[in-house]
Amino acid sequence: EDFLTLIFKAMMKDALNSSHPVSSSVQSSEQIEEMFDALSYIKGASLLLMLKHYLTKDVFQAGIEIYLRNHSYGTAQSDDLWDSMNEITNGTLDVKKMMKTWIVHKGFPLVTVVRKGKIISVQQEKFLYCAEPENWTSDASYLWHIPLTYITNRCNFTHCTNTYLLDQKSGM
Repeated sequence: EDFLTLIFKAMMKDALNSSHPVSSSVQSSEQIEEMFDALSYIKGASLLLMLKHYLTKDVFQAGIEIYLRNHSYGTAQSDDLWDSMNEITNGTLDVKKMMKTWIVHKGFPLVTVVRKGKIISVQQEKFLYCAEPENWTSDASYLWHIPLTYITNRCNFTHCTNTYLLDQKSGM
């Protein structure tokens, strides 16, 4: 319950136009300090949980083990973690490409799902809680690679989870 409270507080901050990406280039030590705030840590943890759910626990764990083995007693960058995940997925999913969209964009997407008969369509757009006029910038070009999971009436949640990667503004 406490973790959910932290996530929702971070999402509220991230939904403001004054938010910042989880990862960005820095020019000064002050910018480094600004990057390591609650938003970065909580959003980062949420993104790892999202990835774990999408890849499955076993695949995610194997990717973490590769990452730790490759970088023990050394330095690493965020791309190194994504490269380890790519290694374990054997090219079936470009984890680096997917996760980059989450860590270099500030904010998060709003996904709208519409069902017309047997046809399901999904669409993404940047979610803004409150547009602050003094900080407002257009984020129309933002595009996330959103891992969606779903079940049908022929399945239950634990035995037959389907996945779909929404990597365009809209899809079916």
